[in-house]
Amino acid sequence: MTHGLVLYARSRALPRTVLVLAATAVLAVCGARGLNAYVDPYRQIPVVALAPLFAAAVIGTSLHSASEELDRTAVRPWWRRRLVHLLALTCCTALLLAASVAGSPSPFGPPAMIRNTLGCTGLTAASATLLGARLSWLPAFAYVSAVYIGAASARSSLLPLWAWPVQPAAQPGAWLASLTLLTAGTTVYATYGARREGPRA
Repeated sequence: MTHGLVLYARSRALPRTVLVLAATAVLAVCGARGLNAYVDPYRQIPVVALAPLFAAAVIGTSLHSASEELDRTAVRPWWRRRLVHLLALTCCTALLLAASVAGSPSPFGPPAMIRNTLGCTGLTAASATLLGARLSWLPAFAYVSAVYIGAASARSSLLPLWAWPVQPAAQPGAWLASLTLLTAGTTVYATYGARREGPRA
């Protein structure tokens, strides 16, 4: 059992993924401290929006399988391992990134970082199923970038739903959107896995 888990972790490059995620949290700490958010909490938006995006991209690349044929022919169903894999990385990353902005109360503090990590990871997981693990970062990158650029001038009652990455932590609509993405993405990935990439033999 343990040997099988070790092989699974190596096939998904999980040790390297964890190291990159830890480095992302360190960079988030440096970024948050350099923004002087105590002067204006809204200065923290770049870190709260972009750090989860980068972390989700790292998680997405770990969803690639180097042994797809073995996965499909395994005696035990793989959805459980895929589910644990994705949720474990997501939870650890959310806690690490939340700690990176811990400190004085802010509408863009740890809760906002956790929310954005969950939403970005859910979007990336769904993209891995549709596009493959190597391109799973692309839809999340495009979406969060567009929201970051365009949400400041937007005025709409639905703004919290579609602009959730740049909303204050107390905004319930942003949490609803983020948790919906996480649930959908996790369900799709756990059920179907990442899309096969490269030419078929």
